[in-house]
Amino acid sequence: MNRENKSSVDEFILLGFSNFPDLQELIFCVFLVIYLVTLVGNVVIIVTISLDHSLHVPMYLFLQNLSVVEVSFSAVIMPEMLVVLSTEKATISFAGCFAQMYFILLFGGTECFLLGAMAYDRFAAICHPLNYPMIMTKRVFVKLVMFSWILGVMVATVQTTWVFSFPFCGPNAINHLFCETPPVLGLACADTSLFEIYAFTGTILIVMVPFLLILLSYIRILFAILKMPSTTGRQKAFSTCASHLTSVTLFYGTANMTYLQPKSGYSPETKKLMSLAYTLLTPLLNPLIYSLRNNEMKKAWMKLWRRKMVSHTV
Repeated sequence: MNRENKSSVDEFILLGFSNFPDLQELIFCVFLVIYLVTLVGNVVIIVTISLDHSLHVPMYLFLQNLSVVEVSFSAVIMPEMLVVLSTEKATISFAGCFAQMYFILLFGGTECFLLGAMAYDRFAAICHPLNYPMIMTKRVFVKLVMFSWILGVMVATVQTTWVFSFPFCGPNAINHLFCETPPVLGLACADTSLFEIYAFTGTILIVMVPFLLILLSYIRILFAILKMPSTTGRQKAFSTCASHLTSVTLFYGTANMTYLQPKSGYSPETKKLMSLAYTLLTPLLNPLIYSLRNNEMKKAWMKLWRRKMVSHTV
């Protein structure tokens, strides 16, 4: 992190919801509950898939990786957000802000590509069931997961380094809940037009392209489902894909609105709500969408629970 040409800005102030002081305590309690439920839900998924060997297939291993991303994503954002909500003047160091932005972009970018890989997996399983074992081999699965993480690292490295290469001359108050690119960029005292072009292009490639490919995959999946002779099979396939598509739309939609135009005309409060949609709600909803609606996961939980009960009685 190069700090040449920087002025006296050594820390930033996170304003959070300081415009609504009477609601801060209520918001803190709600966010704390969401954070704990998110952690528990995703950790349960990670542990369940690790312990039940019948779930060691691409669909659930992708889900396990997604839960690792969600836990990490929440851990980077939520503790600092709770501090902001419980403190009159919450500050974060220059290096701390750099680190938080880096990991937000890393896990956010990884999730973008991972959701695309999951859509491809469902497309192959539903549209080409006979060839699926040859299409989604262990080697292909590993490559897709590695590809998602490596691209996430690349996106985070390029974007964070570029943002913090700008001089920050003051003020140092970030009207946001955490160090996200758009509000931090707004404090730079330099011409950021070239970065905004990069941000627009990058968002198209990283967010819009995977999202459009996912939508095209699901159109193909929809036609394949409608051709299924079994009503039960159609319902099961619809349930799986509808759940995935709900999560995908929420995540990509709000991330797209946030990053497509870093200095857009949205009000600060609107930007905060859009950021919360993909940083707070998506990690919370994914365990509910992928687990409570999934019979295999429910069976795995019951199997592990019975195994635990038997071990206690012996």
